[in-house]
Amino acid sequence: QVQLVESGGGLVQAGGSLRLSCAASGRTFGGYGMGWFRQAPGKEREFVAAIKWNGGGTYGDSVKGRFTISRDAAKNTVYLQLNSLEPEDTAVYYCAAVPRSSWEGADYVYWGQGTQVTVSS
Repeated sequence: QVQLVESGGGLVQAGGSLRLSCAASGRTFGGYGMGWFRQAPGKEREFVAAIKWNGGGTYGDSVKGRFTISRDAAKNTVYLQLNSLEPEDTAVYYCAAVPRSSWEGADYVYWGQGTQVTVSS
């Protein structure tokens, strides 16, 4: 079992920045890839970014060049740096964990409770 707790959301003006954190506890953090997803009201959940256990990251097209995912193994924490925020980035952001064996299939099995990001125009 892995428990995930997100933090760092809030209200920011367009063009601003935020850093989201996801603290993991439970099973070995290094055995999992980590991802960030978001869901806006009335929309489907959207992939934002993911990072492997060895640090390789991937991004959704809508956030490439603006968001950066990273992880700190010593702190069992994954981060999402959000820069150049736009009103369209407003959503609840969720952290999730996927076992190494399920990385290719993106089978995320553990999810956090989410943190709200609101970008005003």
